Parts: sequence; C-alpha cells; structure tokens
Amino acid sequence: MPAHDNAYKNLFTHPQVVRDLLRGFVHEDWVREIDLSTLEKASGSYVSDDLRHREGDIIWRVRRRDTWFYIYLLIEFQSTDDPWMAVRIMTYVGLLYQDLIKRREVVRPHRLPPVFPAVIYNGKTPWRSHREMIELIEPPPAGLQRYLPRHRYFLLDEGREDALETHNTFSDIIALETGPSPEALAAVVARLTERLQAPENRELRRALTVWIHRVVLQRLVPGAAIPPVNELKEIESMLAERVVEWTKTWKEQGIEEGRKEGRKEGREEGRKEGRKEGEIVVLERLLTRRFGPLPEPLQARLHSATSEQLEHWVDRILDAATIEDVFHE
Repeated sequence: MPAHDNAYKNLFTHPQVVRDLLRGFVHEDWVREIDLSTLEKASGSYVSDDLRHREGDIIWRVRRRDTWFYIYLLIEFQSTDDPWMAVRIMTYVGLLYQDLIKRREVVRPHRLPPVFPAVIYNGKTPWRSHREMIELIEPPPAGLQRYLPRHRYFLLDEGREDALETHNTFSDIIALETGPSPEALAAVVARLTERLQAPENRELRRALTVWIHRVVLQRLVPGAAIPPVNELKEIESMLAERVVEWTKTWKEQGIEEGRKEGRKEGREEGRKEGRKEGEIVVLERLLTRRFGPLPEPLQARLHSATSEQLEHWVDRILDAATIEDVFHE
C-alpha cells in the first residue's frame, strides 16, 4: 500500500475521527442508540477459515446497551467506483463473522453482532455503482426471491459531500482531502489546531500533521521546500508565513500548465483556433479533476466561449470552492 494511503488510513485508527464520521455523516436512528464513548478498535488484519487475508481495512466495535456493534470501514483509493463493491463488502462482512466465530467472540449462542459496513471513497468521479447486493442479481424465477442475499453498504463519497454543513474533525479532513487552495488549507489547519489542542488528542494531532505534511502540502505545492514539522501548530505557523508565496506559485503553475497545453493544441489545429481549443481541453481537464465529470450544458458553454472567457475561467478555477463559482457571472 502506498505511503500516502497509509498516512490517510491511519487517521481512522483514532476514535475522534470515527465518532465525528458517525455523528456528522451517518444520519440514521441507530447512531443515537450506541455509546460512542465505548469505541474500541478491533483487529485491523485477520485471517478467515479459508485463509484469505484482508489487511488495511479498519474495524471498530462500540457498545449498544449490553452488546457490541461492529463498524467496518473500507477506504477506497481509486479513480473510479467499483461496480462489484456490494459483492466485496458482503464477502468481507462474512469473513469478519467467520473470524468472530473462530475466536469465540460471539457472546450470545447462535447470534452474531450487527455490522455497519461503510465505504469511504475519495475518487475524482462520482460513485454510481449499486449499493444493494440484490440489485446486482438478475431477476429470479417466481419463488426464488427469498433465497437471494440482501446486503447493503453505506457510502461516503468525499468529493460529493457538503462538508461545510458539518463542523467536526472528519469534515475538516474531507475539506483537506478534496483539494483546497493554500489559503483554505490554512483556515482548516487553524480550526483543527484549536479543536484538538487537549492533551488526549496528541496522537491524532501527530497523525494529521504527518498526513498534511507528506500528502496534502505535496499535492498543493509540488516541488516547494517544506521544512519538517512535528505538530499541527507548526504547520499553522508555517502556513501563516508562506501562504501568500505558495498561493502565487500555485496559481502560476496552473496557469502555465494551461498555456503550455493550449500552445500544444494550437500548433496541431492552427494558431488562433488551436490555442482556443487547447485552452478548452485544459480547462475541461482541470474542472474534471477538481469537480468530477462536467454536465453537458457546461461542456457546451465551454466550447462556445470566447478566448477571454476561457482565460477568465482558468483564473477562477484556482480559487473556486464549487464548479458554480467558476462560471458565475
């Protein structure tokens, strides 16, 4: 598993992040019935009876009255969704049950604990695959329906969540993950530093510091000299000193990339029209990278725009929080 994936997954080994995920993003009645103060990390790697391994998925358990309730977090790092995710999740939950039986952790005879399977997805394109297992199965003959598996997973598609409506640690992680500007990053880090200043959050602050330093900053300002840091407060101070410089560099890199692509396309299609087509190609690529596939009306608007409008939109994309901000007149 790549180091940047490990740094991100490590955030979900801290109970504060899991608590905020459930409280802020799972709007279901059962969340109010569990005692989130009892969150306890279960084995993150187990071997089932058929010797298949699952490593890297994160499993927590929490008390609901006098019984345990399991939370299975599967974090996906991929550019597109998985049409067979419902099959994978059903299999993983089955393996978890096998492991609980093998280790004799089933408290009541012949009763297994509930499991909440959650897929946390941070791909660029929206997740469109079925979440119900039964939706992947051909319609059966009459009478066979009762034998079909009925299993569903919860999906948190980070790029499509309105994290601004929820103010907690997990919403701030989403804000960092979905590509803010250096100025926006500074605001999020300031919030995290304030919220997590208590001594009991020391390990979580360290995990966030490592992830922001190794992944988030490297993505936002590639090639910039980033000094070593050990605490969120140090990142906050560093951003206060360098955010203006980094924002300028970040914008210049995006604009120059667009110009280079425009010139390349221009040579192939003819100077004037080629430059315009090149600008369209680059702008469409940048918009898709930040906000996902473009709706057809916006594609049509791009292709009918003037060169001046295209340049204006290229400048805007660097600061826009939503795709509407780019095209707002």
